[in-house]
Amino acid sequence: MELIVQPDDGIEPLLDTIAGAQKSIDLMIFRFDLKSIEKELVAARERGVVVRTLIAHQGSQGEKSLRQLELRFLEKGILVARTGDAFTRYHGKMMIVDHDALHVYGFNFTGLDLKSRSFGIVTKDRKAVTEAGRLFEADTLRQEYDPQEEGSFVVSPENAREILAIFIKRARKQLLIYDPKVTDLQMLRLINQRVKAGVDVRIIGKVGKRGAGALRVQKMPTHRLHIRSMVRDGDTAFVGSQRLRALELDGRREVGVIVKEPKTVKRLVEVFEEDWAQTGLAAKEAKELKKELKEKEKEEELAEAAAR
Repeated sequence: MELIVQPDDGIEPLLDTIAGAQKSIDLMIFRFDLKSIEKELVAARERGVVVRTLIAHQGSQGEKSLRQLELRFLEKGILVARTGDAFTRYHGKMMIVDHDALHVYGFNFTGLDLKSRSFGIVTKDRKAVTEAGRLFEADTLRQEYDPQEEGSFVVSPENAREILAIFIKRARKQLLIYDPKVTDLQMLRLINQRVKAGVDVRIIGKVGKRGAGALRVQKMPTHRLHIRSMVRDGDTAFVGSQRLRALELDGRREVGVIVKEPKTVKRLVEVFEEDWAQTGLAAKEAKELKKELKEKEKEEELAEAAAR
């Protein structure tokens, strides 16, 4: 398993992956403006790799650029399919290479997203790769997708709400969340329940007013935030395109993955803690802790003096 951290890792992991493909590349696209990636996909096709793209029927920046991309791909022999209109938006970001490795990204193939805080997961988990392939085929043919495995592959609207609700419920010590804006009432209720149970819950992003309560929430301090991710108890993580928002859980095509590989989870925790340490709340809490420690030391010194 491999973790891609943006903006630290940049475009190189994507270019290397495409350059290393031997047989096939299946790519789901929502937004795309990286000419170097386009060039590498064309080069892969020219050396005999079957390149298939599934391009959103509409994007957040209009359809014109996506339709132009389709034409350029078709001219170079890259296979193009357009998503249907079954969902309000096809927002998932994934790539399957040689039917062997699954890439799930929080970021799009855009320069802006590569400059943002985001993550990508590369896994060879057989169940996840198989399910991703089934999803790609179903959406390409505009057929219904029915998950066959209860594993690590998270898909909206089919199973995301259930899987992510269970993920939150199982937090016993800590729950670290990156999310541009948490608004789903069920998820907020579950998160607040974890807080009441004594779980260390911290959110980098925003939370809807109806569920903010006493949650520790801070804006991303250094970069634009473009990831939906959670880490539970230091041993399990979620990375994907699903915000904890009703529309993204129930009405759009979104893709994510559950991760348990220790090295990857550890790195996700490290990145979160590095980002959190730069927030205003972290500075305030550190100052208060320092004050408490000083007061405790003073009390201990007075107690020792009285004992003498």
